[in-house]
Parts: sequence; structure tokens; C-alpha cells
Amino acid sequence: MALLPLATVADLTARGLTVESTETAIVGVYLDVASAAVRDAAGSPISQTTSTITLEGEPDPRLRLPGLPVTAVSTVEVDGEPVTDWRLRSGALWRACGWSSGCEPSEVDVTYTHGLPVVPADIVDLVCRIAAAALVAYRSEAGGTGLAAQDVRAERIGDYSVTYGDDGRITEMELPDYLRRRLAARFGGGAAVVRSR
Repeated sequence: MALLPLATVADLTARGLTVESTETAIVGVYLDVASAAVRDAAGSPISQTTSTITLEGEPDPRLRLPGLPVTAVSTVEVDGEPVTDWRLRSGALWRACGWSSGCEPSEVDVTYTHGLPVVPADIVDLVCRIAAAALVAYRSEAGGTGLAAQDVRAERIGDYSVTYGDDGRITEMELPDYLRRRLAARFGGGAAVVRSR
């Protein structure tokens, strides 16, 4: 099931951007793509959803679930067998006997609800700004040719000259590294847990 965009055309309108009826479809595409870029950077769906995932189970009693916050777990299977001797604690499944019964890791299938019931205002605003930048580029040239990557840093008219910047981005949809790091840290997609034995 595809996730809904993190912002809507109404959110863009609330921020003062007029979206013509002929632009509604393309703006919908921009909101979808901007939402996907933000979710990818966050390492989380951000908005609430139900997912079924397969994780590698180890002898450790804690099994961390991605996409915080985790609000409910409906089913858990270890190597295809349902188990009920677990507890949800701080976004992780806890099981006294661990998640692997032998020397090899097990396969743990989990169906759970996670993400936020309401998308935070700053995330809605970020998605709107990304989509608005794409719309401005689309509007800048007939036929959408303004979407081509052009980062003009300086322009001179006498003996015409133009200088293009090179920040490594190809489109408005690419998030800068600092923002990707911030989203990953905020939504749990950026930190890894290192265990020693």
C-alpha cells in the first residue's frame, strides 16, 4: 500500500501558493516525490502506517523495530511459527529467551503499527517548500524545461556572462546532507546500535 504524501495541495495553498487547476496533477506528483525524499532521509514513514517486515533474530532478548514510534504489534512469527511470549518495550520487542534458538540467526516476521498519527508541522512545511520549488522551476519555462538543473550563482549583462553553482544537487527533490542527517537522527533512521559480545 502506497503511503499518502506528507503534505497536500491545501497545505501549499495555506502557505500562499496558488495552484491552478491545470497544475493539480503535477503538484500531486511533486508532493509524492518530495514526501518520498523526506521519508528516505528519515529512514521512517513518518506518518502512521501498518507494516509487515522480516528481521534477523539473534540470541539477544531485544529486537529493535524500525519506523518509530511503534504503537502496536499484532503478530510475531519466528521462522514461520507464531510466538506470543514477547513484550513491546521502547520501540523494541523483548523476549526472555531471545530471538534465535540455535547458533544461526532466525527469521522474525512482525506486523506492527508505527509512525506518527499527525505529521509534524515542520515536516509538512519542508515537503511544501520542496514541492513549491519544483513548481516554480516547472513554471519558469514552457513545457517544463525549467526543471533542468540550473543553479545560477552570478549573471552579468555587459559582455554577457553567467556562473552556475555546483552544490551536487540535480533537482529540488534532493535533500542536502545536513538535512538528511537531521531527519535520520530525529526519526531513528540514522543511528546504529553496536553490540559487543
